Amino acid sequence: MRTLPTGQYIQGNSILHKLDARVKILCLFILSAAVIGASSISGYALALGTIFALLLLSGLPIRCAVGSVRRIFWFLLVILMMNALFFDRENALASWWIFHISRGGIKQGFSVVINVVLILILGNLLTMTTSPTQVTTALENLIKPLKLIGVPTEDVAIIISVAIQFIPILMEEAELIKMAQIARGARFESKKLSERTASFLPLVVPIFISAFRRADELSLAMEARGYRNAKNRTKRKKTPLVPSDYTALIVCASICLTQLLLPR
Repeated sequence: MRTLPTGQYIQGNSILHKLDARVKILCLFILSAAVIGASSISGYALALGTIFALLLLSGLPIRCAVGSVRRIFWFLLVILMMNALFFDRENALASWWIFHISRGGIKQGFSVVINVVLILILGNLLTMTTSPTQVTTALENLIKPLKLIGVPTEDVAIIISVAIQFIPILMEEAELIKMAQIARGARFESKKLSERTASFLPLVVPIFISAFRRADELSLAMEARGYRNAKNRTKRKKTPLVPSDYTALIVCASICLTQLLLPR
């Protein structure tokens, strides 16, 4: 049975769905700064409370927004161990060879992991409540000033939008390949690290092949529809921001400012 999509656009009629895409992208950056600026329990409580409120406002199943966190568990574990073993060597609790585990390193590791998880959830909320077309148009409008220095903003916006939409597709593809490998005897859940590592290696080549195949199919489809460059595309008329958009920006800016003013 297919799981609920993670990171893919889900049509809805919630408050977040109705916000302007430009505002949602700006709010993503503002709230990401607030998450990174958290350095205390009260700071992380504010960030968690904000994200929980956004999940409720989105009307989406929580599983959809946090589903990708489970898939990067080993990546998060590596981040935690790297910080715990190599950060704050001067105050090490225990040392062996080049490894120095410290209380400061463990704290730093958990801080980085929590930041990555919270920002990932924020990114999922953006892509799940905003259609690819809206994302492309919003990015193009936001980076339009770069045209002054010769940057092809239209092409850059499409590249970024396609890359964002490919992430959940490739994750689903990886899950299907993993299930196929399990059916062929791969031992992903083995307690032996060597067997588990050997099982993950056959995933790499099929995933890369799938990514290149999908990219080739997409390029052929775009050419078949007459796409040559983004500069000559017809564009929808830019819609003005409404009071709810300004309210969202003010609320997010207030949360970020409150985060900076909280005691460290």
